Amino acid sequence: MSWAFPVATELATEASAEEPRIGVTPPWDLWRERPERQRELLARIADGGLRHLFVADHVSFKGGNGSDGLIHLAVLSGLEPRLELVLGVFLLALRHPVVAARQIATLAEAAPGRLTVGVGVGGEDRSEFLACGVDPATRGRRTDAALAIIRPLLAGEAVSWEDDLFLLDQVRVRSGVREAVPIVIGGRADAALARTARHGDGWLGAWCSADRFAAGVARVAELAPKRADPWIHGLQLWVGVGRDANEGRRHVAEGLESFYKMPFAPFERYTPCGTAADIAAFLRPYVDAGATMLNLTPVGPSREAEIDTMAEVAALLTA
Repeated sequence: MSWAFPVATELATEASAEEPRIGVTPPWDLWRERPERQRELLARIADGGLRHLFVADHVSFKGGNGSDGLIHLAVLSGLEPRLELVLGVFLLALRHPVVAARQIATLAEAAPGRLTVGVGVGGEDRSEFLACGVDPATRGRRTDAALAIIRPLLAGEAVSWEDDLFLLDQVRVRSGVREAVPIVIGGRADAALARTARHGDGWLGAWCSADRFAAGVARVAELAPKRADPWIHGLQLWVGVGRDANEGRRHVAEGLESFYKMPFAPFERYTPCGTAADIAAFLRPYVDAGATMLNLTPVGPSREAEIDTMAEVAALLTA
């Protein structure tokens, strides 16, 4: 990753004034638990002061893994209605934009004011795109076109579109949605920042330093200087929970390597580990740099320890 603009934390100033929204992934293996236990764990998240649940989205990742992000959130929404819902990120290029708009509108109507959709181009596994009949080389262009189509559809407008990707003639997606669904753009490259300025309500960063995050926030502001509404800039990180950094590192390394089928070493510098105080200290520079939403994936000795430590992190960062 090489960004062609200055790295300067002080460039990202105004966004950090907002108290960050802090959320977590649902507990691992939640669906293997009995229904009472599922509700108990999700209630623990809400009772701890965490704001939202966030989930990823994959159709067939690394040999067939994944879950549909919107369906996942729909089920979670019913289990714990106090929590907001964040999709980070939706692989929009794998879906037709009209179908995706209907799915988003349906969930937004069922959970009014609770849904934020992150959109990314994906690409970590080319076979996932090929399995869905999508040329991986078109994923950026497909994402841009789909975003341009989905925005007016969600607003109830009729959309016409004609290119080599999509053909629409005055198509509408009618729904009872009253509040606009925030759409944030995930990605680390310059193209993601430009896409944020064109189509997004914010940028969702991952695997980057606080200085690079600040530079990304500043770049988006530079590319869209006339935006009046506040940005929703977020950060997604895995977190190792333990009595000290070494214990936390052991837990998160095992979980991350199992999920990504990759060594932990390339991710280690971007992965806070240890106690709540250790983790909050690691995250504070990102909040100061403009992160108003933190999506954390904790891995620790128990589900209760993961949830309670993240709740303490949230208390420290929002005090």
